[in-house]
Amino acid sequence: MGNKRVHLLIHGRVQGVFFRATAQQKAQELELTGWVRNNPDGSVEVTAEGKGDDVDSMLEWCRVGPAQAVVKHVSVDWEAHSGEFEGFRIEYI
Repeated sequence: MGNKRVHLLIHGRVQGVFFRATAQQKAQELELTGWVRNNPDGSVEVTAEGKGDDVDSMLEWCRVGPAQAVVKHVSVDWEAHSGEFEGFRIEYI
């Protein structure tokens, strides 16, 4: 399977529960590149790219999140793989 890229908006109790740090750790385990950040509206936003199966695994992880999170909805937008990222970082608005 080829490379994929996904952009996610994750809603629910997803801030203040270590979502960004654990998402970064999961992405690094899966050897994905991209970023994660908190949004002012309380959501968490993720862009991840890499091997197709690994991106799918990241999406499934984001549907649950870390232990303290309560994910209510995940908006999924598939985008063209770009290869523009180095590593997976936490971004700040």
